Amino acid sequence: MKETLSVKQSHSKINRTAYTYRRRFINRKTYNNRRNYMVTKVEAELENLKKETLEMWTLVYNQLQRAGDAVLTSDKDLARQVILRERRVNAFELKIDSDVEDIIALYNPVAVQLRFNLAVLKINSNLERIGDFAEGIARFVLDFKEPTLDSDLLGKLHLSEMINNVLAMLLTLYEAFEKEHSETASRAFEMDALVDEINHMAPTVLVTYILENPDAHAIDALRLSGIFRKLERVGDHCTNIAEEIIFYLDAKVLKHKGTSNPENA
Repeated sequence: MKETLSVKQSHSKINRTAYTYRRRFINRKTYNNRRNYMVTKVEAELENLKKETLEMWTLVYNQLQRAGDAVLTSDKDLARQVILRERRVNAFELKIDSDVEDIIALYNPVAVQLRFNLAVLKINSNLERIGDFAEGIARFVLDFKEPTLDSDLLGKLHLSEMINNVLAMLLTLYEAFEKEHSETASRAFEMDALVDEINHMAPTVLVTYILENPDAHAIDALRLSGIFRKLERVGDHCTNIAEEIIFYLDAKVLKHKGTSNPENA
């Protein structure tokens, strides 16, 4: 009788142990399935966020390109198109800000994923400001009194070269962000030097032009100086974007270091 009870107790203990291990296996499998689902979900959200940011990048690039063309050709209709499309830039900024906040709140990203979200938040803000400058340039065009600007003056100012350079900066940074390449992003610092150089020379050229051409419309010449200041600020925002891309990819903080070489960070 005792042997029978002992056997039953032994079987019961074995069954309990087997049940416990089975439950642990099921719980571990369930945990792993949930974890894999969350990882996949986060990756999908981050990929969608990157896609949205690139779409905004393209919109802002087109805005700045149209604003530059409007200045060089004195095309007021094109300038009005830039002003009307500014609302889309603002809407994009709000959408991306909201998406970043949701990802951080829902998924608690860490390491490179957290850096990516923080970088996108700041890149988004810088792109929106560039959009604002494009709109401001377009408004300057609407205020021009003369039907066309002096082509000789524009040549001496290197305005076309400055516009092309800030557009090239935006395009270079787009490629760096899309392909996740920090060395490409660092090229923006050297490109910004040319923008600063042209902006530095512009006031002298404009003053000389006004003194040598008293019959010219001085107000339009002075408005051009405002356009140069805005383009120079666009260059500064591009370098801010470059810093954020390098921070996201290499975990290097370049802000306030006064260096154009990420290797010195």
